[in-house]
Amino acid sequence: MTAPSLGLILECGPQGADKQVCEYLIERIRPGMRVRSETLDNKANLLRDSGKVAARLLKDGCECVLIVWDLRPAWPDRTDKPCRHTERIELLSLLAEAGVPEDAPVYLVCVEQELESWLLANERALSAFLSTPAHPFPVQRVRNPDRHPQPKAEVKGLFKQARGWLYNDTVHAIQVLKKVQLDFGRLRCSESFCRFEKMVLACRGR
Repeated sequence: MTAPSLGLILECGPQGADKQVCEYLIERIRPGMRVRSETLDNKANLLRDSGKVAARLLKDGCECVLIVWDLRPAWPDRTDKPCRHTERIELLSLLAEAGVPEDAPVYLVCVEQELESWLLANERALSAFLSTPAHPFPVQRVRNPDRHPQPKAEVKGLFKQARGWLYNDTVHAIQVLKKVQLDFGRLRCSESFCRFEKMVLACRGR
């Protein structure tokens, strides 16, 4: 059996934090898996175009497709609270309109609330990244990172408090994860990471 090919649809730009982090995690979960990433720049585009992009990826030979997006923030022109269920229904409708069969291996992963939820789950990596030999910086463990209402704001505050740095997700998110050996036990405190891991493992080669 050849290594499976996974199509990855994301709401970030070509060098975005979501792409860097998801590709890194996939390589650790399934070493050798071939990944083809499609970045749609923002959530509004993802909730408009991911159906046809998924159909194209399947047609081009991907064994499965993973659509990953953040619950926060709400996409433009919406004033109501972001809702995972509503957005999932919208994505399923897009897939149907694009002719993707219901039983096609297309999996939806909504990160609650933001990518930084996964950083908060791995507090040892955050602490190692923000500490210096002279000034260790302990980071409190967050047992339910998906329930934190503003994870990006929390990470920004930690960066400012520890080092006076401005957090830049495109630069720092992947650096934090790579700082220490990946701790899947802690990452699995995040239900959305658990779903991401499960869906990556569900992709089978030919």
